[in-house]
Amino acid sequence: QVQLVESGGGSVQAGGSLRLSCAASGRTFSTYAMGWFRQAPGKEREFVAAIRWSGGNTYHADSVKGRFTISRDNAKNTLYLQMNSLKPEDTAVYYCAATTRPPTYVARRTEYDYWGQGTQVTISS
Repeated sequence: QVQLVESGGGSVQAGGSLRLSCAASGRTFSTYAMGWFRQAPGKEREFVAAIRWSGGNTYHADSVKGRFTISRDNAKNTLYLQMNSLKPEDTAVYYCAATTRPPTYVARRTEYDYWGQGTQVTISS
């Protein structure tokens, strides 16, 4: 089992920045990749970014490229999402996810076994 706890959400104005954190505990040594997804009201949960735990390859959705950066601190078992130049359309609940299986396609929700409870991000115009 892997437990995930997100933090760092909040309300900021457009153009501002936030950094989300996701603390992982439990069988973290078996993690192959972690990712961030988001879900806005009335919409499907969508991929934001992912990182492979070994090697550190990163992937970002086109909608956030150049603005968001995913990173990790292996020693702290913590995942981060630095979000800059935020837009009102970034408003959503952001979820951290982890997979203990080698992922085929890191942007696919079904690749992930474990999910955090989510943290709200609200961007005002």
